[in-house]
Amino acid sequence: MRLARAGKKVQLIEKRSAGVGGQCLHQGCMIICALNDVARFMQQARVFQKYGFLGSAEGFSYPVLIRKMQEIIKIIAGVLEEETIHAGVEIIRGSAEIQGRTLLINGVETPCEAVIVASGAHPRIPEISGCCLPGVYTAHTILSMPSLPKRMVIIGSGVIAAEFAYIFSSFGTEVTILARSSLLRAFPEQLIKEARKDLSQVTIEEQVTIAGITGQESVTGVIIRENDGMREIAADAVLLAAGMIPNTDFISDIACGPDGALLVNDRMETSVPGIYAAGDVTGTGYLTPIARHQGRKAADAILKNPFEPDPVAIPQAIKLKHDVAYCRRPGEVRKGLTIPGPAGPGTFWEVTNHHTGSATIEFDENGHLTGLAEASPVASVAMAYLGWMMNSDIRIDEFDRFIEVHPSPDGIPWLLKYLNGKKSDNQKGS
Repeated sequence: MRLARAGKKVQLIEKRSAGVGGQCLHQGCMIICALNDVARFMQQARVFQKYGFLGSAEGFSYPVLIRKMQEIIKIIAGVLEEETIHAGVEIIRGSAEIQGRTLLINGVETPCEAVIVASGAHPRIPEISGCCLPGVYTAHTILSMPSLPKRMVIIGSGVIAAEFAYIFSSFGTEVTILARSSLLRAFPEQLIKEARKDLSQVTIEEQVTIAGITGQESVTGVIIRENDGMREIAADAVLLAAGMIPNTDFISDIACGPDGALLVNDRMETSVPGIYAAGDVTGTGYLTPIARHQGRKAADAILKNPFEPDPVAIPQAIKLKHDVAYCRRPGEVRKGLTIPGPAGPGTFWEVTNHHTGSATIEFDENGHLTGLAEASPVASVAMAYLGWMMNSDIRIDEFDRFIEVHPSPDGIPWLLKYLNGKKSDNQKGS
């Protein structure tokens, strides 16, 4: 769209039969948002039932949920296609092949000024026996599950594992996470504690070695190795959440990394001049906003425009009962201050459960912000603007002019003003 609006003739080669929108719409972010909305609703209904002012909820139909969700995804895909065409982009249904500087569209060599590869990534299938059994799914195939399982085992320790564990446990499935290392190990420690609260209905086993997935006509369990032998965990469904692999099997004669990711320079250009790459196919982050940023950067490189600066601190979030979000400057030495989340929309009825989330700020010895973390119903939105503040080098003393909306479950403004006050007191004392 950026190139077309600048006057370039642009063709978008779309292989997915379900339409444009990529993994985010069809197999990622929107799927999580849709299912998480229902999961949160069901958990909130249970809280209201516990207080005694809401009766029993009506029956839950998983097949109807999936069908209705897919109907809405189809609407969104139609809107995206309309916007893309309106911007002046020609959408071609089919497949592409890239052989060095040669582009083939549906098998026909096609001359072009430049190519941007934005082919995304696919789930990594671990080398475990039984992964091909019926009843074993990935994030890309989970919607084909015909009914809600009674028992699900999730193999993985990252964002996908945590989000689906929360969703299916809220739906009433007995969920076990089997993590080779530790749950959400890249997240700040305080947020891992908050995530574990949200996953209180989930059995989490860490530092686990998987021996295999069992079953004949369909999956029946997962076997793990232990010091004194083997143990089987029963399961009607297994979800593989073991990371992602860039989609580059249609590309040859271009430099790739060990995982198949296309190697790019600071202009998003590959080892072959005129061939650019953006998003998950570059193996950098697997985050939709980063993919968008890289796509714009590649377009600007082709147009010879100045680049948007790369963000130093990248805000990230996952959706459980709360949004669990953080933004950190890499490699910084950190001290931290943490407070419980205030009562507000989405947290008021959790006060008696001591489950209102938390807010954390991290800073260096000079009081400069190095990180922010929050678990709250609004954390993902708040973190985006706070991340912009960090990347823009806005001084913490300017935050005294910030006026928050009240009531809100966002506790970070309280902490920032407190830290600034302490910084001012220290300066006066010196």
